[in-house]
Amino acid sequence: MSTRAGAVEPEAGSDDGTIGIRLLEAPTERRSDPRALRYIVDHLPPGTTIKRQLLIVNRTDQTRRVDVYPAAATLEDAAFRFGEGRAENELTSWVTLDERFVELGPRGETRVRATITVPPNASRGERYGVVWASTASTPRSGGEIMQVHRVGVRMYLDIGPGGEPASDFSIGEVRPARSPEGEPSMTVQVTNTGGRAIDLTGAVSLSDGPAGSRAGPFPVGQGVTLAPGASGQVIARFPVTLPNGPWKAEVNLESGLVKRSITAQVTFPDAGQVGKRGSVVSRIFSGWTVAAAVAGLLLVVGLAILARRSRRSRRSGRPPAGQPRERTAAGR
Repeated sequence: MSTRAGAVEPEAGSDDGTIGIRLLEAPTERRSDPRALRYIVDHLPPGTTIKRQLLIVNRTDQTRRVDVYPAAATLEDAAFRFGEGRAENELTSWVTLDERFVELGPRGETRVRATITVPPNASRGERYGVVWASTASTPRSGGEIMQVHRVGVRMYLDIGPGGEPASDFSIGEVRPARSPEGEPSMTVQVTNTGGRAIDLTGAVSLSDGPAGSRAGPFPVGQGVTLAPGASGQVIARFPVTLPNGPWKAEVNLESGLVKRSITAQVTFPDAGQVGKRGSVVSRIFSGWTVAAAVAGLLLVVGLAILARRSRRSRRSGRPPAGQPRERTAAGR
């Protein structure tokens, strides 16, 4: 079985069984979030119902029957893990589809609506699953094995009253290495410090190398998904011809709207060795984090000023500014 979830288009070079699936809509407040445009990502109070439309496409020149169904998923070992076949969990029991299967003509497409109904007594926490589109290819001439292909859209649903838990992560150790074949790489430690799962993407750029040389950006390997509180690693790989350095490495990572950057001084080792940990030069936070910190600082300063004025007013016997004075009627 060939399995992919989260991909909008089929992989290049796939065979005659190729199909595609993608999400067609996202909540208004999440349309600036790249993850919410690709996956079903939401925070819902118990008792809520949402609907999402999905587009299913037949990329072949033959008519295909495509089965559509929800299945379980988990977050393990810094990855989004798909359940076998039609494995169920709590989230899948909340999902209904208006079509269980569709017949698509050559190069045809259709829409399917997924309805997710959260029970009123649902407990707090994030659930994971996939809405799959699956088809079976005809055995090749002389063969008896039927190949099943499926593509899917991930679901990340956080349940609980009130506002959504914040998403955040921190970048830790940066360590260079070279494989026995001489390929340089850089491993970056990441910790999910927020309350929602994160899918990490990003790149590493090198500067201030030998003779002032620069290289990159080089993408980090995809497929790293961290549950709240979990830690993992992303890896960037570089050309074999890259000099050892030293280099200034700028690591830029993101998950949805959350972006983090770190700059470290690194030197790649010789082939087959792991280098010394990079020394951090600077850390950069996304704009909304800085704004939140500034707002928090202004709030603290404002409260301190009000408290000081209140103490002064009590000592002088005058009411604090903004408080009405007690009035006494004339003639009393």
